[in-house]
Amino acid sequence: MMQAYAWGAIVGIALTSTLGDVLLSRAMKQVGDVGQLWDSHGLWTVVGRVLRNPNFLLGVLAMTAAFYTLLLGLSWSDVSLIAPASASLTFVFNAVAAKLFLHERVDHRRWLAALCVAGGVVLLAA
Repeated sequence: MMQAYAWGAIVGIALTSTLGDVLLSRAMKQVGDVGQLWDSHGLWTVVGRVLRNPNFLLGVLAMTAAFYTLLLGLSWSDVSLIAPASASLTFVFNAVAAKLFLHERVDHRRWLAALCVAGGVVLLAA
């Protein structure tokens, strides 16, 4: 029963972390080149634009949920399972989300890497 909770936490970590990554990426693309903005308008303009972006705030909220789900998972199982499995699934989910939601070009090497990582998760589950 505890294994089911642990794997539920692992999937929860991967999903919330991926959601956070996608939202933060979208937010930063909307903000634009931070270095150029900083040079032309200063630090407080950058901070203001970032903090006013709803995708940034939702992304931080999703990453916070991922962190607390990690803590929950660590209370149910060993770090040697929770940390690598959640990181691996997050890698796979990020590749899929980048393609579907951010319309990024994910080349064959990244898909092959995601497949190898997924194989590692299967080995952890066994």
